[in-house]
Formats: sequence, C-alpha cells, structure tokens
Amino acid sequence: MSDLYIAAGGGGDPVGTLIAARTLTADPANSADVPLIATYAWERPEVDPTAGPLGERDFGGLVHEGGGIGAGGFAAFAPATRARPPAGSTMPALAGDLPARLLLLDPARGLSALSRQIGAMAEAAGGRIHIVDIGGDILTHGNEPDLCSPFGDALTLAACHLTGIPTTVHIAGPGLDGEIGEQPLLERLAGSHPLVPDRVAAAAAARALAWHPSEASALWAAAIHGARGTVRAVNNVIRLTEVSPRLYALPLPEAIGHNPVARALVDEQPATLAAAADLSHRLTGIPGLASERTRTPRQEPPAGGIAFLDRDVAMKTLRETADGADHVTLRHAARALGLTWTDIPALRAALTTDTPLLRLT
Repeated sequence: MSDLYIAAGGGGDPVGTLIAARTLTADPANSADVPLIATYAWERPEVDPTAGPLGERDFGGLVHEGGGIGAGGFAAFAPATRARPPAGSTMPALAGDLPARLLLLDPARGLSALSRQIGAMAEAAGGRIHIVDIGGDILTHGNEPDLCSPFGDALTLAACHLTGIPTTVHIAGPGLDGEIGEQPLLERLAGSHPLVPDRVAAAAAARALAWHPSEASALWAAAIHGARGTVRAVNNVIRLTEVSPRLYALPLPEAIGHNPVARALVDEQPATLAAAADLSHRLTGIPGLASERTRTPRQEPPAGGIAFLDRDVAMKTLRETADGADHVTLRHAARALGLTWTDIPALRAALTTDTPLLRLT
C-alpha cells in the first residue's frame, strides 16, 4: 500500500513534492517504492505561453489508466509525452528525471470531475492523500499583499475534500514562494510539529533541479542543504532561515478553514472551471486563470549566445541585479543575463555551480 501525493500548485511543485514524499515514506531507502505524484500542468509563462492549466487534450503521448480522464480514470506523463503547440510543459521531462510516477490533474471539466480523478488516483495508490504546497500560500486568507496565485491551491483543497478520502496538507519551506511571509505562516501552523528532510531526500530531486526553472522547490532544496541568507528571485527577495528546511503538516479541514476560496468552492461546487475561477476572482481580486506576471524585465541576450558568456562579466551583472542578496535563483540569473529557462544547464556550467542556487557572496 502506498499513498497519493499531490503537488498543490503545479509548476515546479512536483520537484519539492518528491522531497516531501521521500521524507514521509516509511522506508525511503526502498527504491521499489516509487511515489505517485499528481500535478497540474500549470506553469510559468516562459514555459507555457497559454493561460490556465493544460489538460488531457493539450498533450500527446499520455499514458491512460482506467480508460482515461473522460472515462473516470486518469492519465500519467511519460518522457515521450509532448505538449501540443502553442502550449509548453516541463512535465514530460520531469517524468523522466524524477524518481516518481507523475500524474496529470486536469481541471478542465470542473471541480467534481477533478475530485473523481483524484479519487481514482488515490484508489490506484491504495492509500491516503498528501497535499504538498511549497511555500505555504495554500493557507492564504485571501488578502495578503503579495498573494498572486491562490486559485489552483484552493481548487486542490476543495477537490480532495469532495473525495472523502483521508487527506493531510503539508507546507514545505514556509514563505519560500514569496506570497505569504514566514511569520504569518508559522502562526497559522501553530501546534504542528515539523519534520526536517535530510540531504538524501533533497538529493533525489537534484537531476530535475539541474534544469528546471522552479524557484520555490529550488529554495527549499537549497535550505535543506544548508543555504541561509537572502535570495534574489524573479519577483522578490526571499530570506532563507532555520525555519526554511521544515515540512509542516495539518489536517485538511484545518487548511480549508484558513482558505476562503476553498471553503466557497466546497459550499458552491461550481459546475465549470471558469465558474470556479470567477469565484476565486471575486473573493481575492486575482484572476484565477491569468498567467503570472513577472516584475523583472528580460535583458538583451549576450552577443553570440551563452557560448560567449564571460563568467566574470556575468557575475558582475548578477551582483548588480541582486539587490544585495547573498544568492540568486537560476531562473532570475537566466532572465538577468538575457537567457531563457532552457539555457539553465549551460548557464550552470558556465558559472561552475552545481547547487540549486547561485551564491554571490
């Protein structure tokens, strides 16, 4: 018997969810225990220029279970899966580089259909559900000044509630997504006794972090490996503290009690994804299906491309754009140097770093 892990927000959350799964698994050394991780294909605009989460119809080469999503089953990613243009996705590559089975959460048919998908996945896993949120915005009260993406997390909470399956919500790295501060989250997590993943658990995600533009999962992995101090991310500066490596747990009803959008979704059970997104928009003022806006403008790429990138010049540029931070994320570094997220592996090689963050001091 295993459990189902759900990466609450999509994007890079499956990477951190793997670390959480390795931490929560009774026997993490058992290589035969491959966790099932369900995730939205809902990513940064530089990865996917389309708005909202991608669904089954947006991919070719998915592996269907139980007849597929429309027949009451679900779909899994394979390394050969491809997003249909103009959509883009990192999920097929993650399916190859994460030691986990990666499943697609497709909310296109609405909340009830999403709940049925999750129920089928949990039945296949044979256990309970663990929702994992990197950073903690799943505990939003809806009015935090830096909140930017509450809808997906709330939809996950509501859908899991409707399954009736025992569910625990885990908060990894409080504050690391830059949407709710560490201290408010610690107050909301009062009474929860955290775990601290070890470096072996974090190392399980190293292959994916070598190229993925995730920031929150990268920050959590770096904190587990001992990084501390300030980090310049694309949209803000985040501080790594002694709290940052921790993994907290709370019951699903308690998490829903914090989240007004999740409570409204449970009460109203809107029939379509658009109606659910409109509900979230009304409560928070944040469009539920809009693409994330980045605050850091992209620079001009280096003449001749990354092959001609001068390390000293690049480091000088990064220090100038880091707002005095001790580290930068690789996603920020790529943007600041006029590169794309697909250049991250070459950028790591050019800057001679093999860690989740680039240290500047």
